Formats: sequence, C-alpha cells, structure tokens
Amino acid sequence: MAQETGNRPIAKNRRARYDYHIDETYEAGMVLTGTEVKSLRQGRASLVDGFAHIHDGEVWLNNVHIPEYSQGTWTNHSSRRSRKLLLHREQISRLIGKTREPGRTLVPLSLYFSDGKAKVEIALARGKREYDKRHAIAEREAKRDIERALRRRR
Repeated sequence: MAQETGNRPIAKNRRARYDYHIDETYEAGMVLTGTEVKSLRQGRASLVDGFAHIHDGEVWLNNVHIPEYSQGTWTNHSSRRSRKLLLHREQISRLIGKTREPGRTLVPLSLYFSDGKAKVEIALARGKREYDKRHAIAEREAKRDIERALRRRR
C-alpha cells in the first residue's frame, strides 16, 4: 500500500472564525479507534459544536461528531465521545495558563489527514461580542463591493 502524503481536509469549522477572535493555533494528533479512522477516510465529520478542555494535564476534544462507520459491527464507536489530543508537554502547560484567563477557550478549526495521520487544528480563542460580529460582516461586505467595482472597471 502506498504511503499517503500531503494534507487532505476532512472538515472545517467555519462558524468558529465568525464567533471567536483566534489568538493562537496548534496542530494536534488524536487518539482514535479503527472505525473512527475509516469513517474519517470517507470524509464524514462535523466540528460545529466541538470544543476542547484540559483535564488532569491532558487535552480532550468533546462534541465532535464522527458518525459510526457503516460497515462497523459491535466494534463501532460512539459518535460524540471524548477524544484525547496529542500535544507536547510545553504546549499543554502553555494552554493551561492561557485558558485560565477569563474569556479564553479552545475550539477546533479543522480536521484533516496529514501524511496519513488524523490531525486537528485547535485554536486558543476569545469570544466575540455581537457588535464585533456585525463589524466583521460590514467589513466583509465592503471588501466584496470594492472587488466588484474593480472588476467592473476593468
């Protein structure tokens, strides 16, 4: 079997960039069962309600939906179980200090295969206020209008 190379995206959490200010991002490996990997290889996952938290010096990913594998039997996994993330000890200790600050949380941004291994990109984020969201929408629409005007001018 040929070794898989490069990055292959599985799922993105587009809502996270709308709801949060992203401060730092980290790439983490995940501890998965066989049927979870097979389900991910089919491109089926959802990060919408997902979040990460630190418990006993370990980072755990919760509420990420990886549906059951269709050909799985009694070995199938629970679709919303907690999954352990694999990070370096220095990164975990840094995240412990940062998440203790008020308003900071860990959210998953994307799920992908990197050289055949399932990875998740998590972000240290601060929640946006309602007026921040409106400002971001207005900024995006203004940028779109400028691009339209430039295209019409050419």
